[in-house]
Amino acid sequence: MSRKPRRRGASSALAAGAALNRDGAAAGAYRSTRLDNGIEVVTEAMAGVRSVATGVWVRQGAALDPPGMAGASHLLEHVVFRGTERRSRRDIALALESLGGSLNAYTAREHTGFEARVLGRHLPDAVDVLADLVRRPLIREDDVDHEREVVCEEIAAVEDTPDDLVFEMHGDGLWGGHPYGRPILGSRETLAEMSRNDLAELHGRTYTGANLVVAAAGAVEHDEFTELVGRWFGDMEPGEEVEPVDPPPRPTRGTTTVSRGSAQVHIVLGHPTRGQSHPDRYPLILLSAALGGGMSSRLFQRIREELALAYAVYSYQALYRRAGVCGSYLGTRPGCGSAALDAVREVYGELAREGFASGELRRTKEQVKGEIVLSLESPAARLHRLAGFALVGEAFIPVDELTRRIDRVSEGDILRVAGEVMDPECQYVLCLGPEDADPAQADGQDWR
Repeated sequence: MSRKPRRRGASSALAAGAALNRDGAAAGAYRSTRLDNGIEVVTEAMAGVRSVATGVWVRQGAALDPPGMAGASHLLEHVVFRGTERRSRRDIALALESLGGSLNAYTAREHTGFEARVLGRHLPDAVDVLADLVRRPLIREDDVDHEREVVCEEIAAVEDTPDDLVFEMHGDGLWGGHPYGRPILGSRETLAEMSRNDLAELHGRTYTGANLVVAAAGAVEHDEFTELVGRWFGDMEPGEEVEPVDPPPRPTRGTTTVSRGSAQVHIVLGHPTRGQSHPDRYPLILLSAALGGGMSSRLFQRIREELALAYAVYSYQALYRRAGVCGSYLGTRPGCGSAALDAVREVYGELAREGFASGELRRTKEQVKGEIVLSLESPAARLHRLAGFALVGEAFIPVDELTRRIDRVSEGDILRVAGEVMDPECQYVLCLGPEDADPAQADGQDWR
């Protein structure tokens, strides 16, 4: 996980960015170069900013962890911060913070990211530090033992946060053992089995040129940045690109209730979708926005404003290379779970049968396009977009082409995709809460 506090939706930022992020930057602001060893270097210059966001992404994430080593990618992400050949852990912490910058890292399903934000004149320092972390971590046994304990505390934090835990449990149930449902943190049992040699082998095999994307956005000049990347990364071995996971099998359907002490019943509904490069992502994001993307959305108006059954209710989506998932979340008090779930299913059923109401498609298109542009006013947001395209080998989509693709979504597209992913009979629902919670009869599961 990120070395900073998580926010909901972070795990899907790159997937959404690959589909939908681009604003009105000047023509030619985006550039890409591939080094001889396979590293892809991508940049987007932004006028009027003094800062730059830069990062290194590795095509190795939780879904790609070796058999029996769930959580290895995330543990490795932690361990590299314990020290490199040139810097102690304190040196790493001070390297950019002493310049007013920041350094962060996170692990996702299909990649690991290391990011820095600095003033433009400190970009060489940021690339130096990132190269040190990615290329030359010491991976000492004591460091592995130390970070194993830290990750166990992360696992405990998730266990104490039911609106996080319910998503992990839902993913595990939905994907039926497929790596897309694997907890990014792993488990105490898998972590206990990992050795220093296991992590060193994983690092040596996957942190190679063929698996790297190096990007920068903001106050950056492409040729100068490419020269910097070549200086610090150019002598890396190309290695072999990590193969994507196999497509997931038929997903689970139905409802599962898991007993656990809490003040609310936490409910997640989800349905698999096609992968992040599929053209159905455009009607899908419009459907998600209309369903639970804001105060005017159907779920918010029905569940919170009309029925007062929840404080938090929203839609979500996470798109991966082979598949994705879309759905919704709500938290409600014990005794109201059935009423809330019935109301959500009613909203879903209306969308699946009828599609959008008159004028709703036009309004939703404007909402989504506006949110895209507003979301990209920082170098960090554009950095994630750059990495999102490059990691899946997808061509960059300029803003005029993006808006055309959104505007080309028809009522028929909406009705077709809604019928596929919003039919209540095709959903998998997981309810986490007190033993007397009522969305479904307790099925004997007890989470500890």
